[in-house]
Amino acid sequence: MKQVSVFEGKNKFSELVANAAKGEPQVITKNGTATAVVISFTEYKRLTAKKQTLSELLLDNPARKYGIDLDLERDKDMGRPTIDFNSAEFTGESDK
Repeated sequence: MKQVSVFEGKNKFSELVANAAKGEPQVITKNGTATAVVISFTEYKRLTAKKQTLSELLLDNPARKYGIDLDLERDKDMGRPTIDFNSAEFTGESDK
């Protein structure tokens, strides 16, 4: 990434724009500190485009675009049985 001072950037503005249009970001510095960047409009659009949320992505299901059918049915198996630690078996009390 090329860096130029504000003064140099003013004198070479056309060159900065041409380089940015070729995909080469141009950093503008003021008193040695980076303060701005000149980028191509294509890059600007990419950076500011609305990003898809996770829920939108899942609803859109990109796998369909490639002919992949995902079986998203939830398994009905309840898994392991639960344990009641308050039962007589664990508390040592009798069921009397």
